Amino acid sequence: MSYRTDISTKPRAAKDTDTDSYKDNLDVDVLIVGAGFAGVYLLHRLRDEQGLNVKVYEAGTELGGIWHWNCYPGARVDTPIPCYEYSFPSIWKEWTWTEKYPDWKALRDYFKFVDKKLDISKDVAFDSRVISAEYDQKANKWVCKTEDGRTARCTYLINALGFAAKRSFPDWKGMENFKGEIHHSSFWPENGVDVKGKKVAVIGTGATGIQLSQALGQEAASTTVFQRTPNLCLPMRQRKISAEEQNNDKKNYPEFFRHRMTTFAGFPYDFSDKNTFDDTPEEREKFFEGLWERGGFEFWLATYKDMLFDWDANEETWQFWLKKTRQRIKDPRKRDILAPMEKPHAWGTKRPSLEQNFYEVMDQPNNDVVDIKNNNVVEVKENGLVTADGKFREFDIIALATGFDAVTGGMKNMGLRDINGVDINDKWAEGTKTYLGMTLSGHPNHFFLYGAQGPTAFSNGPSCVELQGEWIIDAIAKLRKENITYLDATKEGEDRWFNYIQEINEKTLFPHTNSWYMGANIPGKKREQLNWPGGFPLYFEKTREVLNNDFQGFVTQPPAAKA
Repeated sequence: MSYRTDISTKPRAAKDTDTDSYKDNLDVDVLIVGAGFAGVYLLHRLRDEQGLNVKVYEAGTELGGIWHWNCYPGARVDTPIPCYEYSFPSIWKEWTWTEKYPDWKALRDYFKFVDKKLDISKDVAFDSRVISAEYDQKANKWVCKTEDGRTARCTYLINALGFAAKRSFPDWKGMENFKGEIHHSSFWPENGVDVKGKKVAVIGTGATGIQLSQALGQEAASTTVFQRTPNLCLPMRQRKISAEEQNNDKKNYPEFFRHRMTTFAGFPYDFSDKNTFDDTPEEREKFFEGLWERGGFEFWLATYKDMLFDWDANEETWQFWLKKTRQRIKDPRKRDILAPMEKPHAWGTKRPSLEQNFYEVMDQPNNDVVDIKNNNVVEVKENGLVTADGKFREFDIIALATGFDAVTGGMKNMGLRDINGVDINDKWAEGTKTYLGMTLSGHPNHFFLYGAQGPTAFSNGPSCVELQGEWIIDAIAKLRKENITYLDATKEGEDRWFNYIQEINEKTLFPHTNSWYMGANIPGKKREQLNWPGGFPLYFEKTREVLNNDFQGFVTQPPAAKA
C-alpha cells in the first residue's frame, strides 16, 4: 500500500551551498513562507524593487506552490491565459503557452522560466517546513523554526501559503489493510500510477475529483466516482493556442492586466449590469447560450448580477444548466446522480469545476458513480471499499480527491502564536478573525495573503496575489519611510472586518450552502464565510482607505512591558 498523509513523496531538494538561505540563525528583513505565485511575487518586488533582505522558506522541493504538489492525471488550471500569470512585462513578453488552460507540467515550466528570469531560487530554502513562529517582543522580530531545527529571525513575516495548504483525509476504518495503492491527489507519485487494466476508485467530486475522473476514466479498466454532492460543472472549452496568436495579442496585455484588477473576481469579464428578469425568456436564453458557448467561468461570473442574490434568478440559471447537462448523459441512473432534477444547493454557491468530457466519460458502461450522501464509505478491506448499505466494491487503486482544510488550514498548521503565546488554532477556535484579510491582532509586522477573509476563493489566484501583494509592499514601504517599527491590528479592527464580511455575505445565497467557502467540508470546523465576498473594487477601496489614513485600525506602538 502507498499511503502518505504528512510528507511529500517527491525527492528532497538539493541544498545550494552557494547561498545563505539554508543557514541556521538566519536574520533578514523579510521572511516569506511559501514559494508559489504569492511568495515569488513578493520576493521579487521586495528584494529587487525595495532593496530588502528577503528569504523564502518552502516546504516543497521547487517553486510553484500548488503546482509543485499537484501532478495527478488531468491536473490543470481553471483560469485561461493570460489571466493566470504574472503581469510582469519581463515575463509575459518572452513566455508563451500551448493551451488556453495550461496543465501542471506547463505551470512547472512557467515557474522554471520565472526563476531563470528573476533569479528567485537563490533566496529560497526548499525542503524547509516551518513548525513554529513566535514574536520576540524584546528584539521586535519574529522567530521561526523549521522542522529540521533551523532558526530564522525577521522584522516582517509574510505567509504566502495559498488557500489549499493543509490536506484533508478520510478517517475510514481499516485503511492500513488495503493491499493496493492509495494516493491523495496532492501526493500523487511523480512518475505516475499505472492504471491500465485496473479498477480505480475516485473519492470526491471537487475540481480535483472531476479532473482525476475524466482522465483516469479513459485509461483504467473501470473508474468509480464516490460522490457526496454533485459538482455543477461548466464546459472548459479547452483549445490549443499558438505562439503567433499570443504574440499578436501581447500589444493588448498591459490593458488586459490593468482591466482584470477592476472586475469582481480578477477575471477578464464581469457580471452583467442587468438583472435576470430584465430580459424576456427569449433574450435570457440567448444570453445564457452565449455564456455557455464561450465556456470557462463566464456562466458563473459574467452572468446576471442578481444570480447569487435572488432565489428566482438563481433558479433560471439552474434550469438552463440542468437542461444542458442532462442531455449529455444517456444512462438514466447516472444522469439522476450527476445532474439530479432536485437542486442540491443554490447554483454557483459552490465553485463549479471546469470539465472537458467528464459527463461523457462517466457515462461509459465501464465507469460508475456511487451516491454516498446517505451511504458513505465505512470500511476499507484489503481489496476494496464497503459502504454503509453493506455493499462491497473491489478496487486496485484508491485516489483520494478529498480536498483541503481550505483557506485557514495552512496557517493553523505552522505553530503560529501571537504576542501572548496563544496559538492561532485557539485564536480561531470560535471563529476566524482577521483585519483586512491580511493581518491579525496580536501579530505585529505579520502579513498574509490569499488566505482567510481576503478575496481568495472568489478570485483568480494571480490577480488576488497582485492585489494583496501590492498593499503589503506599500504598507512595508510606508512603515520604513515613517520609521514605524511596530504595526499590529486591533481587535476592534478585526471585529469590524468580520462584521462587514458577514453583512455582505448575508445578502447573498452563500450562507444557505454547505461548502468549503463556509468551512463546511471539515468536520468540527466552524461554519462561516471564510472569504471576502465583496469583489476586487470594494476590497481595493476599503484596504486603501486604511493605508491612506495612517493605518486606521492598527496600533503602531508595542504594549507597555508588564511589571
